[in-house]
Amino acid sequence: MRRAQYRKKTTRSKRMKRVFLLSIVASCAFFSAFVTLRIYAQIVGAPIIQVPISSVFLDNQGNVIGDRFEEQRRYWVSLDEISPFIPQATIAVEDQEFYEHHGFDYTRIASALLKDVKAGKKVEGASTITQQYARNLFLTHDKTWTRKLNEALYAYRLEIFYEKEELLEGYLNTVYFGHGMYGVEAASRFYYGKSAKSLTLAESALLMGIPKGPTHYSPLVNEEKAKNRQQLILTLMNNQQFITAEQKERAMEENFVLKTEDSVVTKKTAPYFLEEVWKEASQIIKEKGHRIEEGGWTITTTLNKKHQQAAEETIQKWMPEGELQIGFISMEPRTGYVTAMVGGRDFSTSPFNRVTQAKRQPGSIIKPLLYGAALENGFSPLTYLKSERTIFTYDNGRREYEPKNVNGEFAENPISMAQALAISDNIYAVKTLEHIGYKPFQQLIERFDIKMKIDDTPATALGTSEVSLFDMTKAYNTISAKGIQKKPTYITKITDNDGNTLYDVQKEKVKDKVVMQEQDAFLLSHLLTGMFDPIFNDYSPSTGISIRAKQTRPYAAKSGTTISDQYLVGFSPQLTAGVWNGYDQGKQVSDAEAKQVTKQVWIEFMESVHRGLPVEPFIAPPGVRGVIVDIKTGGIATSACEKQRLIYLKEKDVPTKLCTDPSLKQHTFEESDPEEDNWSIFPFSFFGE
Repeated sequence: MRRAQYRKKTTRSKRMKRVFLLSIVASCAFFSAFVTLRIYAQIVGAPIIQVPISSVFLDNQGNVIGDRFEEQRRYWVSLDEISPFIPQATIAVEDQEFYEHHGFDYTRIASALLKDVKAGKKVEGASTITQQYARNLFLTHDKTWTRKLNEALYAYRLEIFYEKEELLEGYLNTVYFGHGMYGVEAASRFYYGKSAKSLTLAESALLMGIPKGPTHYSPLVNEEKAKNRQQLILTLMNNQQFITAEQKERAMEENFVLKTEDSVVTKKTAPYFLEEVWKEASQIIKEKGHRIEEGGWTITTTLNKKHQQAAEETIQKWMPEGELQIGFISMEPRTGYVTAMVGGRDFSTSPFNRVTQAKRQPGSIIKPLLYGAALENGFSPLTYLKSERTIFTYDNGRREYEPKNVNGEFAENPISMAQALAISDNIYAVKTLEHIGYKPFQQLIERFDIKMKIDDTPATALGTSEVSLFDMTKAYNTISAKGIQKKPTYITKITDNDGNTLYDVQKEKVKDKVVMQEQDAFLLSHLLTGMFDPIFNDYSPSTGISIRAKQTRPYAAKSGTTISDQYLVGFSPQLTAGVWNGYDQGKQVSDAEAKQVTKQVWIEFMESVHRGLPVEPFIAPPGVRGVIVDIKTGGIATSACEKQRLIYLKEKDVPTKLCTDPSLKQHTFEESDPEEDNWSIFPFSFFGE
């Protein structure tokens, strides 16, 4: 018994000695590491704190069209020149122990690690203000251990050599607030039109909620999320006794008023375009292992100043006073280069980009893509369907849909795809979708890389699924490029402050993607020229007749109309342009003058930028032949048939009968068997083998 007790006592004593020795070793190791870190920091010295230098934007001819970070240089302010609510809100939401720690909040780190382990992924950060300032100055935002280690070293050095007030001031003057605004003064002037010193408690809390994620919490992007984060910050400020409960309640009830300043950014050429350039440049530079915040970049863009000026002048000429908004973009089929962009009528009032950010119902500009799918599934430009009052059933017969044309009338006889597209017949479009099915249409949309979901309803044929003007213009650009998709591009070259080339689009290995056969792309292009041809006039005129008088060269285009949207997207072989106008809130576009804006802006822009350029025709590829046919019957035209037009067809679809052939006329206008179908589609065989 005594021997057992002795052994236990001996074992316990050995364990205690081991623990003691390990503690000494750990303490020595920690002390040595601390001393080493301190010596390292002293040898390396204080990190140089400086504001990133300006990055310059050039147009496609090398002319300066703007720069970035200019606001940060202009608006560096001391803590005395900032509303006291700003630093209070910052500390409350970002780093409650800022004045107590030496660069690291170990309690927060432990808590964050525990939550990450429980979630099995990174769900919470624990960076202090000092660490964030170090990251803003010296590092990228990559979530890697290397970056974290470097961040820790920089944060430690900053804490050693600078006072807390200097660190807080530096952080507030370098943190990003979205829309190109760095620092509280620039952000305050941008969002509120006044100095940061004049901000109220409510305004300060709203502003300091943005750096968490400018693309989510900017009140210009998502007002609801911005307001929710503001209220969270006010609650934290109250919990930490920066403000009283009464102040908190008053601030929560205060209605904030945004007054975007006419800042340096808004005075730049093509501000909407430059915002997209900055996004693309940020991604490119990050992929090259750098961070755009370093500054000093020279970014050569695809902007054509002649195109941009023509777009802006034409928009200014035709846009009526009021709330009507506009979106415009042009790009080159051969390269995918974006040459001009207008995302709204006034960037200083609303930086929301209606080309890239807004998603609206496209209306009839979706029809060429539908007919593209039809061309791939047995249709031809001379496929005839009857335009008449038709009720479609769907959802396994539980629901009905009756499409109507704009003027409420019908052709009451079969019309060809060529004519249906020219006059934008809705019945033909829905019948086409019903015939080919939804899947082929969805597959084509996906091939064209259009971010749009095709619903299994007949109305989908008339453009009821929401999509951006950017995606639709990109699709038309692909059709113009003979079915080869060129990635829309804003940047051709990036060099650093020393003149070293970081990125050159000509040297990048980007493989073009064939999304449509050349024959089908050409057929669509030629079909789209019908919009301007009065030969297709029927119960309704061709949709481009009102601007035909201004047309001096071949264009392929399609207009689109919904209750609240007006579109026109089209191209020449040299350039594609897309225009939208409507109201941000979806208000009905009813004024006759407003309804003409889209078409007039489009035609005058295209005529302006093409002036002096050679007239390029749409050239048919091998396997496609042009035939002059009678529009009414689809037969080969003779002098006896009045409505004649050149139609391009694949060799197998070229008609063999004359328009005067009685069997052709009889076959074309006969009714289908109602038991066979509820609409008539005429066999392709009568066009010839």
